[in-house]
Amino acid sequence: MIMKTWMMAALAASAMMSATAVHAGPTLDKVKARGSVVCGASQGTVGFGAPDDKGYWKGLDVETCRAVAVAIFGDKDKAEFVPLSGQQRIPALQTGEIDILPRTLTWTLQRDANGINFTTPTYYEFTGFMVAKSSGVTKVEDMTGASVCVQTGSTTEVVVNDVSTRLKLELNPVVFDNVAATRQAFFSGRCDALITDASALASVRATQSTNADDYVIFPANKYMDALTPAVRHGDDQWLDIVNWSIQALLNAELYGITQANIDEMMSSDDPRVKRFLGVEPGNGKALGLDDKFAYNIVKQLGNYGEMFDRNVGANSPLKIERGPNRLFSDGGLMFPLTFQ
Repeated sequence: MIMKTWMMAALAASAMMSATAVHAGPTLDKVKARGSVVCGASQGTVGFGAPDDKGYWKGLDVETCRAVAVAIFGDKDKAEFVPLSGQQRIPALQTGEIDILPRTLTWTLQRDANGINFTTPTYYEFTGFMVAKSSGVTKVEDMTGASVCVQTGSTTEVVVNDVSTRLKLELNPVVFDNVAATRQAFFSGRCDALITDASALASVRATQSTNADDYVIFPANKYMDALTPAVRHGDDQWLDIVNWSIQALLNAELYGITQANIDEMMSSDDPRVKRFLGVEPGNGKALGLDDKFAYNIVKQLGNYGEMFDRNVGANSPLKIERGPNRLFSDGGLMFPLTFQ
């Protein structure tokens, strides 16, 4: 009798979980009613988030948002982008101005505990300093007394103070409230150094300096940060949708599925691939999406490796090495979770 009661309770709980999984949450309802996903974007970091000369947004962070748009609408262009400063980005998410914040954002304890949920990291990076090569400075220990251009509302403010205190460098932060002003101040000579994510520095050096070889970039400390898209607290279904849209990009690379071969892969005998592509149904339904949501994402955007290469990697002007952003199977930190 006890066993029968336990089984009935388990079945009831399972049914309840299933019903909850397919019921549209408040964010998904709002996004569907609007007809687009609204995402926070940078104020112009080529390779990660910036409009081209025709006003079309491109970049690694931008395509993360587009993956979610594909998952929901089957259309990567059902996405809107709101440029935000470091100070604006988290409040914009918390107040509902945007649905997702894929703009470069470091996953930290206090941010996680303060009204936002982080999803799956899309880029691992260290914080760096950029200085003029003519300064002769090649490492942080050489920066005693240097002035540093830094954007307020970013973790780099903390890094400057931490590094200065630990190494007794007496650094002088010069704080600005937006990206453009921070970079302009550095290139005009107002500061000795510019601090931000090393990849963003590479973008700035490649696109905003007259000669990239005139500047050097080096780590501010020994620590690696996880740059991770975020959503608001309180809507688990939306968190799941964003998480698994990103995971679709990572899994596709793990399975060897590309934008070019995805239709051929639909006939794969691998059960994992079949579940991933929606040949075997169930995964999409669990999220309240089409069972072919992962297929649609890869068909329109490719896998994570393809996305990386065209925006910041080998096929981009930035030529950034994959490094820690390789899959775990290639010695990196990117770890695809199981579609099942």
